[in-house]
Amino acid sequence: MEALVALGAAFMVFVGIIGVFMVVTMWILFNKAGQPGWAILIPIYNILVILKIAGKAWWWLFLLMIPIVNIVFMIMVYHGISKNFGKDAGFTIGLILLGIVFFPILAFGAAKYQPLIVETPQS
Repeated sequence: MEALVALGAAFMVFVGIIGVFMVVTMWILFNKAGQPGWAILIPIYNILVILKIAGKAWWWLFLLMIPIVNIVFMIMVYHGISKNFGKDAGFTIGLILLGIVFFPILAFGAAKYQPLIVETPQS
């Protein structure tokens, strides 16, 4: 029983380390895109900043709240991020399936933020 508790504690420490690593990664990614890094720490606002980096309108936040539909729109957001960092659809698939590897590649790699996709609200 004690071994199981120790294993659970070790797993929680591992997950915590991964969580901190991803926060640092996204902080650097936000800074690369010209956004405040601390925004990753603020719920909902961080999603608005991610949408801005992806070149999507703010109201996509509501689309991301609809179950199942949010999966499709999050893929589109990831594709926008990928394109705005000069990457292709293959990189988008990497962000979707293995974000823990591909987001650090964007953050710590040589990719430059060059917004290509800018969605503006229709008046």
